[in-house]
Amino acid sequence: MYSGAAAAAGPPRRDFISVTLGREEAVGVGGYNNSKAWRRRSCWRKWKQLSRLQRSVILFLFAFLAVCGVISYTSMGEAWRSITNKSLDDQRTEQVIPGLKLANPAVLPAPQKADANHGDYPDLSLQKRPKLPHVRRGPSNLQIKAPWRDMRLKTQHDTVRAVEELVKADKVEKTEKSIISWRGAVIEPDQSTEPPSSKTMEPEKPSSVEDEDQKEPVPINERQLAVIEAFRHAWKGYKDFAWGHDELKPLSKSYSEWFGLGLTLIDALDTMWILGLKEEFEEARKWVANDLVFDKNVDVNLFESTIRILGGLLSTYHLSRDNLFLEKAKDIGNRLMPAFKTPSKIPYSDVNIGRGTAHPPRWTSDSTVAEVTSIQLEFRELSRLTGDEKFQRAVDEVMKHVHTLSGKNDGLVPMFINTNSGQFTHLGVYTLGARADSYYEYLLKQWIQGGKKENELLEDYMRAIEGVKKHLLQRSEPKKLTFVGELAHGHFSAKMDHLVCFLPGTLALGAHNGLAADHMKLAETLIETCHQMYAQVETGLSPEIVHFNLHAQKGHKDVEVKPADRHNLLRPETVESLFYMYRFTGDKKYQDWGWEILQNFNRYTRVPTGGYTSINNVQNPSNPEPRDKMESFFLGETLKYMFLLFSDDIDLINLDKYIFNTEAHPLPIWVPA
Repeated sequence: MYSGAAAAAGPPRRDFISVTLGREEAVGVGGYNNSKAWRRRSCWRKWKQLSRLQRSVILFLFAFLAVCGVISYTSMGEAWRSITNKSLDDQRTEQVIPGLKLANPAVLPAPQKADANHGDYPDLSLQKRPKLPHVRRGPSNLQIKAPWRDMRLKTQHDTVRAVEELVKADKVEKTEKSIISWRGAVIEPDQSTEPPSSKTMEPEKPSSVEDEDQKEPVPINERQLAVIEAFRHAWKGYKDFAWGHDELKPLSKSYSEWFGLGLTLIDALDTMWILGLKEEFEEARKWVANDLVFDKNVDVNLFESTIRILGGLLSTYHLSRDNLFLEKAKDIGNRLMPAFKTPSKIPYSDVNIGRGTAHPPRWTSDSTVAEVTSIQLEFRELSRLTGDEKFQRAVDEVMKHVHTLSGKNDGLVPMFINTNSGQFTHLGVYTLGARADSYYEYLLKQWIQGGKKENELLEDYMRAIEGVKKHLLQRSEPKKLTFVGELAHGHFSAKMDHLVCFLPGTLALGAHNGLAADHMKLAETLIETCHQMYAQVETGLSPEIVHFNLHAQKGHKDVEVKPADRHNLLRPETVESLFYMYRFTGDKKYQDWGWEILQNFNRYTRVPTGGYTSINNVQNPSNPEPRDKMESFFLGETLKYMFLLFSDDIDLINLDKYIFNTEAHPLPIWVPA
């Protein structure tokens, strides 16, 4: 009511005037009133002005938020109370190698004893990594866990599931960035394949949420124990008679030097880790820390030092997370770079790592194609870890150059390339054996390592396999074994190096990664041939080279061995392919074939005082003529692949997370972020 209307009614009363003024202010005429009562009446008017639908929506939203709040409070309360209760248990399960200063402490198993039974050996159990959203081929995934949770008890799974519900959306977003670990060794495979930045890459922090689906530990079986015993016997000979030197001469109880860099020790580092040999690993680490020096006036072969030393150090760094090995890898990597200072950018074969100079062999200016195209996995990984582009840039230039060269035959490459002109030489000779073998292997493995982005590599690989089918495949008599021969100026030779037995495993790996299904079929036929290269020989051990009979002859086997080719160097290629075939098919016959090979190594090459030796004559069981030399790859490759082949846990070194270099050193696959 307005004051003018009140005056017309008669003499004003003080209480009436007072009420009228208050009402005027309340409706906004007289002035602003911020009292709570006024605000409530104003809000109520606005609420009444809303339609029934609008009021219903608002009430529904308020009710929904209230329910969500209650559920979240309950879930978080239970989860974090459980985590708090378990914190003391978590601290007790952490184990760190005494004396090692690691970026992320790695858990090594307790020391083993040579005469121990099953229970004395460490448990090689692994946890499953988080399931990726796309469909996987082949075996189930590698188990993963944060380093400080290697001994997580099953009672903690409820806590993990509770927390996982709260972070499910965030987990989907960060799955590709999470760090995974194997036996307490953290790696970071999920990196972009693009050139690294100039800033050194720092290790990521482990995810706080574990995968809820963890499997029970898989015990070491008897065949794996036999491999461990064989490794210890070989290591005893090396430690007693060749410690710190390149290779053991077990019969004369001495050593031989190639580069003077402890090749056998470095080659065996990651094998000891995988086999769980803590004491042996620790003593080898001390030698690396105190005695491995690269500043010396010595010529080294670029290829051999890359795959054995650089590859071995990088692999051991990824498994142990010990920065000592990364620093040593950077040192040797930098010292090998002068090899690329050539007119064509095709590297020289030899480098003086003390003087910083490089040169081709004394007798030629050529490098072998396999050597210059089988160093890429290692240098690319070194760039990824250090952030220094120069390593990857140098080796990528080599591959791009080779991709454009003429002189190929349906993807097959000659064996030599000139470091001055950058052109293939000795044209017309094609083989998958020595001097060319790992070129084909690294085409596929670089493509896998880089996240399957580099199409030129895949194209070259697929074209080469078609070239193998067209020009190099034949069948023997009488068993009609499919084998890979050689082509020289249009003439086929039924000669096959043992080195070619890498091919079944490589074909199987390609098929596992989505390539043509007939690659797996070819792998199955070729691994049978490689097995027969052992089975048809008197000692059950393959010679270095075999010739196949193309025509049936009475009294002749498929395999013929010439006197100059009947030596055995303890090579790994057949065992390597058996490992891939068993991993992807689960067929136990591949394990059985590998077991036969190990038994024959023990029967004909084992030296009682320690070590194993190469032999000159695989056709004479009574006198195989030992050569008095144990190659470093026997510990670095052969026994490692044996152990993995015999494993009942098909996720041990998961092939969806690791790629093996040509010396059997596992490096992480880069997954685009």
